[in-house]
Amino acid sequence: MALSAQQISRWLNSSKLSSFMTALQLRKRFQRPGTTLSCGIFAQPHVSSEGCFLQWGFRTYRTSSLWNSSQSADSSRQEINCAQSTLLPSVNEPSQRTRKIPGLDSELSLEGLDDVPPLSPLQPISDEEAVQIIAGPPLPPSSVTLRDYVDHSETLRKLVLLGVDLSKIEKHPDAANLLLRLDFERDIKQMLLFLKDLGIEDTQLGPFLTKNYAFFSEDLENLKTRVAYLQSKNFSKADIAQMVRNAPFLLSFSVERLDNRLGFFQKELELSVKKTRDLVIRLPRLLTGSLEPVKENMKVFRLELGFQQNEIQHMITKIPKMLTANKRKLTEIFDYVHNVMCVPHHIIVRFPQVFNTRLFKVKERHLFLAYLGRAQYDPTKPNYISLDKLVSVPDGIFCEGMAKASVRDFEKFLKTL
Repeated sequence: MALSAQQISRWLNSSKLSSFMTALQLRKRFQRPGTTLSCGIFAQPHVSSEGCFLQWGFRTYRTSSLWNSSQSADSSRQEINCAQSTLLPSVNEPSQRTRKIPGLDSELSLEGLDDVPPLSPLQPISDEEAVQIIAGPPLPPSSVTLRDYVDHSETLRKLVLLGVDLSKIEKHPDAANLLLRLDFERDIKQMLLFLKDLGIEDTQLGPFLTKNYAFFSEDLENLKTRVAYLQSKNFSKADIAQMVRNAPFLLSFSVERLDNRLGFFQKELELSVKKTRDLVIRLPRLLTGSLEPVKENMKVFRLELGFQQNEIQHMITKIPKMLTANKRKLTEIFDYVHNVMCVPHHIIVRFPQVFNTRLFKVKERHLFLAYLGRAQYDPTKPNYISLDKLVSVPDGIFCEGMAKASVRDFEKFLKTL
């Protein structure tokens, strides 16, 4: 049935606003690359050639397919031709400029689109849709292992890729809880960049973080301050990186703690600034570990073993581990070398490596040399055997170069002990 001009005018006034909002929704939901969706409506009165009623023209842009779909299918051919003759020239442009939006029902009117409710997560679904939903495993409220949380935590997954051993960290409940609360991008990434800038290689990040799992709880500015302090004491960047690798907890100590430790070793050992710096570079655990073993060993060297202060300085600068070595081991090795092998203090001072080896190795080789009559450790006499080579070279070189025997003979002798 044909619409009169009065009906069209009333319909236009009532639906202009809703049509505008509908077109905006269509633009958001259905716009494709290269397609312009316009919501403009143009109305202009025209007098037909017959003068019987006013005809209205609608400017249709690239959404003309939507307007065409809302027209009644039973309109007469004469009314369609009449309406087309009153349209602006824009509808007569080539068809390639007018694109239809795919997926729209041709029977869907603009008034019907206004009634479409927005999607809601609380919207009920059918049983068929519910069956298709695959739910992931629930997050365990508590667990004795971090393995149960790896699938749920991006932070843990990335730490595993870095080489962090979670099986060691999970032994410390506080550390495990800390890692689960951290966000990788916000809390961890900047700390990793700091370590990289310091000189820690990618392959070293995993072992470092496994040992110092509390590193992420440190304040980044405090870490930079501690690095700056070490640099002010003429530690190079390479020296600091080496110290951090060998002593992962180094940067966890305050500037005051580091300064007190450096002052202690310089004063207690009566070393120069350079020798003190070289000492802690080679053994950075001196700055992080307990001072009690150091104080105890210094007493052992002076009172029990009878070394002078300058002799102690020489030995510890060559073998820093002597400061933290087991007291019993030091006394047993000295007793055997000095009292059984008859090596005087001044020769032991020249070769302190003997304190860095195992006692049974010293005994085996000394007894074999004594069996062959070659146990001579005085450098002023012939067939001199150096303490350094005695404890450091492999069995083949020891037998051929010092004992003048074969390795088989040495093995046979050891079976007799």
